[in-house]
Amino acid sequence: MSKRIVIVGGVAGGASAAARFRRLDEAASITIIERGPHVSFANCGLPYFVGGRIGGVDDLLVADPELFAKRFRIEARVLHEVISLDREHHEIEVRELATGRVYREPYDKLILAPGASPIRPAMPGIDLPGVFTIRSIPDSEAVRAFVAAKSSPGSELSALVVGGGFIGLEMTENLVHRGLSVEILELADQVLPPMDPEMAGLVGRRFEENGVRIRLGEALAAIEVANSRQTKGLDGSLVALTRAGERIPADLVILALGVRPESGLAARAGLAIGERGGIVVDAEMRTSDLDIYAVGDVVETTSFPSGERIQVPLAGPANRQGRIAADSIAGRPRLFRGVQGSAVLGAFGLTAALTGASEKALIRAGRSGYRAVALHPPQHAEYYPGAHPIHLKLLFDEASGQILGAQAVGEEGAVKRIDVISMAIQLGGTVEDLEEAELCYAPQFGSAKDPVNLAGMLAANSRRGLVDFQPWSELGKDGALVLDVRGEAEIGKNGGPAGARVIRLEALRGNLDQLPHDRPIQIVCASGKRAYVAARILAQSGFRASVLNGGWESGREVASASDGA
Repeated sequence: MSKRIVIVGGVAGGASAAARFRRLDEAASITIIERGPHVSFANCGLPYFVGGRIGGVDDLLVADPELFAKRFRIEARVLHEVISLDREHHEIEVRELATGRVYREPYDKLILAPGASPIRPAMPGIDLPGVFTIRSIPDSEAVRAFVAAKSSPGSELSALVVGGGFIGLEMTENLVHRGLSVEILELADQVLPPMDPEMAGLVGRRFEENGVRIRLGEALAAIEVANSRQTKGLDGSLVALTRAGERIPADLVILALGVRPESGLAARAGLAIGERGGIVVDAEMRTSDLDIYAVGDVVETTSFPSGERIQVPLAGPANRQGRIAADSIAGRPRLFRGVQGSAVLGAFGLTAALTGASEKALIRAGRSGYRAVALHPPQHAEYYPGAHPIHLKLLFDEASGQILGAQAVGEEGAVKRIDVISMAIQLGGTVEDLEEAELCYAPQFGSAKDPVNLAGMLAANSRRGLVDFQPWSELGKDGALVLDVRGEAEIGKNGGPAGARVIRLEALRGNLDQLPHDRPIQIVCASGKRAYVAARILAQSGFRASVLNGGWESGREVASASDGA
């Protein structure tokens, strides 16, 4: 008998599993049951649909039930909700939303791909008109319709985006693109919480330069209608109240507080659920019931290379997991390697990308023995017109050289470098592998020493004992003398660490007698290049010299992040 494969949920993981399984087994019966009106759509494009960059709903649709039926002989039932799971009898109970009819559907193998739902905290006013989440095409259609209905010539609508993560920032940029005035309310002390503060600060500043007000360290407490007695005199149709007592008027509120895995069906059926609320799966995407698999945003999986259990709602991993579940059911088992959390944001001409562990995550995990290098090279040859810096941070294990993670922010070229490093992490690569990586070079695309190579060189120099990179948190500690090897004019224009002794690099060899042998010396320049040369001069003259990581370009960002700016 042919297998009966039933998949709960479409979009990325479920739809990918269905199409993959059909390519492996032409005889099987495959059914997708999707609660929403669309079986497979580009949910990552929703903010850009709201912003008008993507014109119509059809542009977001990846596949519809008709395509699944004609091309793959897969039945896709939209607007059908699975309400219970009977593991003993291998059946699910389904409600047809249009009619209320309830029926039972048998399965041989079941794949759970219900995704995750937006967090809507229980607080006053959270369900008022004008308060939205963005997770589906109907969600984004509702925002577009609301903005269109409230817009009028000569007036400017205001929006409050609650949450400064990837979705919150994408929504912010697209609302600004639509002509709205936008504020961001973020509980953490930085935007983009997955990134390290000094890297996220670059992104936050770009948003502020484009008129976005960012309120950090503030939490939403309630939402009210603006014409109530308590809010008399404030503009806007809504007022958001913070826990600190601030009142923020807005015409609409976007909740971008993250998502929770939709694991209720699995939990009620007795499947194992992890600490983060996701379904526990093995490397073949099997749940605690060997006839039931789970993929996508609903699962807890493994962080690569740290081995931690995590829940990461990203489309790329969901698609890979869907394929792996299909392969396993078809008798061609493969193992899911885990998730690195590779992600990218593009906004206001700036790109921020990351992969692997951040320094914050390593500290939280109690990881020791890691080091970081920071650098700011141009994205292509500096002599070629249009060169802009890439702010790059690389984390690695000091003993083995294994790459642990990387982050990059820049106007061009940031995502290319993170993609290269991401692949190196997948392959268990070391900083020496980055040092020797042979990458494409022409002056309009890169440099003979690509930023990836340079990051590897710095890290390899650290491992070889040629240079000691000190984090800016160690500035001036243990009685260290801070030596600035830039000129006075450059320091006056760009700033620098207070109290530093200034000796230009070109004059350093002739002024070694001005430096102490009985104190450590921390060297700073603009981006670290001159400081490294100075450190080598001093090290070979008997001084205890180190380089402040990334130069003042990094130092001022660290200082800004520490101040909460």
